[in-house]
Amino acid sequence: MTDGFALDPRLSADTVPAFRLALSDVLLMNDARFPWLILVPRRHNMAEIIDLEGADRARLMDEIALAATALKAVTGCHKLNVGALGNAVRQLHVHVIARNTDDAAWPRPVWGVGEAVAYRPEDRHRLLARIKAEVPT
Repeated sequence: MTDGFALDPRLSADTVPAFRLALSDVLLMNDARFPWLILVPRRHNMAEIIDLEGADRARLMDEIALAATALKAVTGCHKLNVGALGNAVRQLHVHVIARNTDDAAWPRPVWGVGEAVAYRPEDRHRLLARIKAEVPT
């Protein structure tokens, strides 16, 4: 089912690979202002969650919960924003964003707020190690 799957270049340009789950590649948005994971199911030509077959759709929901739980445990965030917008990037992907009442965009959405601040490599590595440690294998 993964035949023909390729990550959209716009997602690739804005993220770094984090880890793989059974269905999804998990990416970290390279913006240190907002701890932000993106799950991309490795399925070709999918735009909507409803495009996935039933078992994959259920698996994606489980993977979203795993990623969200890990992100919340690591960041202690006040709120999680979870969404599959796809207006700019058609490829099916789900954003899981840790939000805090004192972050740069609160209470608005994170899109289009200021300029992204890239992670320092050591900070990115440390964050990803902590998130991965929270995800059951």
